[in-house]
Amino acid sequence: MRFASLGSGSQGNALVVEAGRTKLLLDCGFSTRTTVNRLARLGVLPEEIGALLLTHEHGDHVSGAFRFARRYRVPVVLTHGTFMAVCQGDPGETTIRLIDSHSVFAIDDLEVRPFPVPHDAREPVQFTFSEGSRVLGVLTDTGGVTQHIVDCLHACDALVLECNHDQGLLKSSSYPPVLKRRIAGPFGHLENAEAAALLGRIDTQRLQHLVAAHLSEKNNHPSLAAQALASAMNCSEEWIGVASQKEGLGWRQID
Repeated sequence: MRFASLGSGSQGNALVVEAGRTKLLLDCGFSTRTTVNRLARLGVLPEEIGALLLTHEHGDHVSGAFRFARRYRVPVVLTHGTFMAVCQGDPGETTIRLIDSHSVFAIDDLEVRPFPVPHDAREPVQFTFSEGSRVLGVLTDTGGVTQHIVDCLHACDALVLECNHDQGLLKSSSYPPVLKRRIAGPFGHLENAEAAALLGRIDTQRLQHLVAAHLSEKNNHPSLAAQALASAMNCSEEWIGVASQKEGLGWRQID
C-alpha cells in the first residue's frame, strides 16, 4: 500500500491511496485540470481512480469533486450529512454511495473505516485505509481529539495528521477575531501542539511515515509543525513529512 498528496491546505486538498489494483482519491478541492495534472505528476491517470471519498462539504475539499467524478465516471462516497450539504438530495448525474460514519466498508482491495470528527460541517468524517496487514490513518479538519479518534488511529503504520496552525502565530495574525475563534475552537482545526499531544495517546511503534498536513500558509510554518511532531516522536525533524499546498507529497510506500 502507498499514498501521496496532490496538495494540502486551505486552497485545496486531495490524497491518493493505492493498494493492489485499487486507487482511491480522498477529497478533491482542485479544479479538474489541476487534479488531472497533479495526478499525472504521480504517474496516475484519472481513469484509474476507483472511487472518490469525501470527508465533508467545505470547498477546499469538494470544490472540484463532482465535476471530476462526472467527467471520469467515478463514484462519490460520502456520509448522508455531507451529501445533503453538497447536493441537497439531488446527485444529478453523479453516482453516489452513502456510508455510515461508524461502519467499515470495502472498495476492491482496500478496507475503509470512517470515523466522525468534531468540525463545523454537517457530518464530517476522517478515514483509515487497510489492505489487510497495514493501516494508513488520515486525520485533518478536526477541532479536537476524541477518545474514538484515538481508538481508530491506534497502531497505524502511517499517519497523515493535521497541523493547521501555531497558536502564537494565529494569535498575532491579522485574521479577524471571529475567524481566529473558529479556527482554534472545538469545531475548528488542530494546532501543532494538539497534534503532537495525540501522538502521546496512540501506539506509534509501527509508524513508518508521519506526515503533517493541512498547514495554514499564514499561521504556521513547516519547520514548526515538524518540530512539534518530532519532539513528540523523539525523532529527527527530517523524518517528519510535510504535505504542502503547491507540491503535495510524493509517494510514500507502507511496507
